[in-house]
Amino acid sequence: MPHIQLNTTKLFYIKEGEGKEVVVFSHGLLWSHKMFQSQVDFLKQNYTVIAYDHRGQGQSEVTDGPIDMDLLTLDAVELIDILVGKPVHFVGLSMGGFVGMRLAARFPEKVKSLALLETSASPEPVENLPKYKFLNGIVKWFGIIPTVAGSVMKIMFAQSWLENPKNADSYKKWMKELQSNKKSITKSVEAVIHRKGIEEEIRNIKCPTMIVVGDEDVATKPEKAKFIQMSIPNAVLHMVPGAGHSSCIEKPDEINRLIGDWIRQF
Repeated sequence: MPHIQLNTTKLFYIKEGEGKEVVVFSHGLLWSHKMFQSQVDFLKQNYTVIAYDHRGQGQSEVTDGPIDMDLLTLDAVELIDILVGKPVHFVGLSMGGFVGMRLAARFPEKVKSLALLETSASPEPVENLPKYKFLNGIVKWFGIIPTVAGSVMKIMFAQSWLENPKNADSYKKWMKELQSNKKSITKSVEAVIHRKGIEEEIRNIKCPTMIVVGDEDVATKPEKAKFIQMSIPNAVLHMVPGAGHSSCIEKPDEINRLIGDWIRQF
């Protein structure tokens, strides 16, 4: 599978389909491009679809020095320039949404449309910091051990999804995926928990924007999505019942429909 060499890092990506319109997927913290597999399979029939791993995550390079959202945004710019060379439909979930908002606000010529899933324009809420820093400290020493992974799954998925016996196999799959993260993932975690707010900057986003949030998202609650929708001119908001912070995994058919209907307009 291919890697792309940027100025300061090497990123892993997949590219499927041969459509004229290009869709780029940017994943959430602790995951990789794999979280969008259902969307890639659905959209590749009509579009060129790219999903990549952020530096320091998945199969991308772990670089020296700190990671922050500004750096990841510049990575996205380079990736679009090299692989596509024209504006794309950018879909970002959580951390990927942090990148997407900065990308659309600062480099409007790169983004034809923007879809934001389970994300926030605000800094990490102060009340979350002690827990996240504690968990990250454990990971730094021991990796993502089962007890940490179990705690993280309660943040990443809706309670109704976790309690549904039909999701038992999927639960095991994503638990295993979580635990496959190396100790170096702590650099990416720190980038998220110490990120700066961009509440004012997103008012500069001019491209068509769709926001999606699960009604059971405890990591970036629905009011965060509503704030983004009210701040970006003409943005639309969809709430997905029974979804948490990983709606593309929990409710793939609904997310496929929303993204498919959204991109079909352009």
